[in-house]
Amino acid sequence: MEGLGINLNFLLSQIVNFLILFAALYFLLWKRVIKGIDDRRQRVQEEMKRTEQTQEELARAQAAYAEKVTEGEAEAERIKAEARKVAEGAHAQALAEGQALAVAELADLRAQIDLEREQMLRDLRGQVGALAIAAAQKIIGEALDEQRQLALVQEFFSGIKAGRIAILEGVEFTGKAAVVTSALPLGPAEQAQYTSVLEELVGQGAETTFRTDPTILGGVVIQVGDQLLDDSVATKLGGLKAQLATG
Repeated sequence: MEGLGINLNFLLSQIVNFLILFAALYFLLWKRVIKGIDDRRQRVQEEMKRTEQTQEELARAQAAYAEKVTEGEAEAERIKAEARKVAEGAHAQALAEGQALAVAELADLRAQIDLEREQMLRDLRGQVGALAIAAAQKIIGEALDEQRQLALVQEFFSGIKAGRIAILEGVEFTGKAAVVTSALPLGPAEQAQYTSVLEELVGQGAETTFRTDPTILGGVVIQVGDQLLDDSVATKLGGLKAQLATG
């Protein structure tokens, strides 16, 4: 070996040093990296399960709302039927008054049902917000103060972050009206901000309509004509599920 210019002792020492270094990296670093990845995947799966539970609660709330609407419409039909029966033997004015009363009571019933629906959704907003905050605390590994918690909840449901509507930045629209769909009703200030930004993009006088759809969970979906911008939490979770299923 020396005749070939190879120092056998030096070569053996280098081999031993390499094996020691490889073992140290494997036991001290690689195992921790693998464990960290497994822990992160497990946390994501747990949060997905919690999100699915929240979606089931929202579905139940929708079912309860639909049931109340049906009951309200049945009650309105009963009132209208009674009004028609009374009006058959009464003066035309009595008929008009009965119909007006039925319409007014129907409007009141619908308004009451809408208020109850809004209240149910607002109650769920607190539960969903608590889950979102808990998830954020677990992922970033630190506690959040009350102001930061409130900001996270507002961002989660409104799509407005740090005073900006990121989904609308750099977008061009062609149309005359816009529909903004959120999981829960947007506040007056949030609606005003969307209306202002959309008027700049679509044109002054453009009509902006706001809808609620609890099944999107959070974020917003904006449609102007044939253009659709989907920044909803439900869509993002669907993409995450697809990635986990394939990866």
